[in-house]
Parts: sequence; C-alpha cells; structure tokens
Amino acid sequence: MLRGLYTGANGMISQQVRMDVVANNLANVDKTAFKKDTTVFKTFPEMLLHRYSEDGIGKTPMGSFDTSPVVGKLGFGAEVNEVYTRFEQGAVKKTDNIFDLMVQDQPGMEKPAFFSVLTNRGERLTRSGNFVLDKNGFVVTPQGFPLLGEKGPIQVNQGNFLVKENGEIYINAKLGTAPKDGTNFSENRFEEPVLLDRLKIRTVENPRHLDKEGDSFYSDTPESGEPTAFPELLAPQVLQGYLEASNVSVVTEMVDMIEVNRAYEANSKTMQTQDSLLGRLFEIMR
Repeated sequence: MLRGLYTGANGMISQQVRMDVVANNLANVDKTAFKKDTTVFKTFPEMLLHRYSEDGIGKTPMGSFDTSPVVGKLGFGAEVNEVYTRFEQGAVKKTDNIFDLMVQDQPGMEKPAFFSVLTNRGERLTRSGNFVLDKNGFVVTPQGFPLLGEKGPIQVNQGNFLVKENGEIYINAKLGTAPKDGTNFSENRFEEPVLLDRLKIRTVENPRHLDKEGDSFYSDTPESGEPTAFPELLAPQVLQGYLEASNVSVVTEMVDMIEVNRAYEANSKTMQTQDSLLGRLFEIMR
C-alpha cells in the first residue's frame, strides 16, 4: 500500500517538472532564437518479487528445488533524469535592420554556432542576434553587453556596418567609427571598404551540457567543453538583416500539456485509490 503511494507521488512530481518545462517553452515562443527544453525520465530500479518462504530451499533425494520462485518484477515509478536543450535551428525572419544578425547552420553541421558576448560575468554564448548600437558606437545586446569580434568589442557608427556571410565586418573608412559621423545605411556606398574585424563565432563539443543563464545566454561547463572556433570549411553563414525565431512549436507544446495533465490526474487517482484501500485495511484491523 505505502509503496503504491510513493510510486504515485513520484509520478506527480515528475509530471509537475515536465509541466514547468512546457510552460517555459510556451512563454518564450516569441523570443528570438529561444531553444526549447525537453524533459527526460528514467525508471527506478525494478525489484524481483519472490513467493514468501521461511527457508527458501527444499531438499529431495534427487537434489533441491526453489520453494520461493520469482513471481515477477515490481516497478517503483519514474523520476526526472534531466532537462536538456534542443538546438535545432528556428525559422528565418527578415527584418532589414543592419544590426540584426543570424547564424545559419550549414547542412552536415553537428554542433550549433553561437555569437560571443562579453557580459558582467565574463564571456557568454548566444544565438540571439537582435543587437543595437549604444551611444558610444558599440554593437551591444538589448541588455547592453557588447558583441565580440576576434579583436574584442565591435565599435562602429550608425549606417557604417557591413557583415559578410563569413562573419567579416567592413566599414567605410571615409566615415570612420566616431558616433557623430554616422549616416543612413542606404546612403553609404562603402567607397573605401576596410576590414574592421571578424565576428567571434564559437561552438562547444557537447552543446546539451551548456547552462542556460536567461536572456538567451549560455555558459560553458566542464561537460560541454570550452568554446572553440569552427574549421574554415564548416563555418556557419552569418546573415545580416535577419533574425532566428524560436524552435518552439505551439501545437506540440499544447499537446504535451494535455498529456501531462492526464498523466498527473492518473497518478493522483492512483494515490486516492491506495489511500482508500489503506483506510479500509486499518478499519478491518481495528
């Protein structure tokens, strides 16, 4: 009886964790480059049940036999094994904003690509490319953290920022990088193109072990490995004027939510049944 209560309670706790993950996915469905999480469950070790006997072994002139044979296996329910992030690429959204950037994963790429951003906690990885220009001319995230190139933070001026597919950043030397010398991008002819820097695009060996820190930032862990650059032939494309949508499917998440509700209710009814039977047993024994 008590074992049944514990099994039902474990099931309810597991489904509660899954519901939290589904709710978080739905809450971030419109967030740029958000990556959905998936809950993975595992079962507790099963136990072999034997028929009860005091000695266990019967003796005969021809040998012996087992007086407590195996009845079957008894499961102890499930528990959450891990919540991991799925890095499948989201849909491409055209914005025509020159400070909107997107990393386009190439066919055959086994590991996702990330922008590098310098936060107040150190360098962090992100897929979100909705950058802006601050008052000092640095390309920064909406939170104010600078986007990194191979040489460090990227400083340009309004309308003088051109990013090629290989991540190279060009400016018009005629305009320079002073914020006061900015112009409209459509009027900039790049008469004197100069290579300013190259975007710091990185990946890790085991992306599923990256830690989510909020605001679309990821930090590397010993399990994920340190950020490394892509080989030249496998480098992702960088698209300027585009953003990556989240990879969350609203329909799939709603179906999962219904499934979680039903599983939670089934575990709840199991506990109610076990509690009712336990109460009747105590009344009989009284």
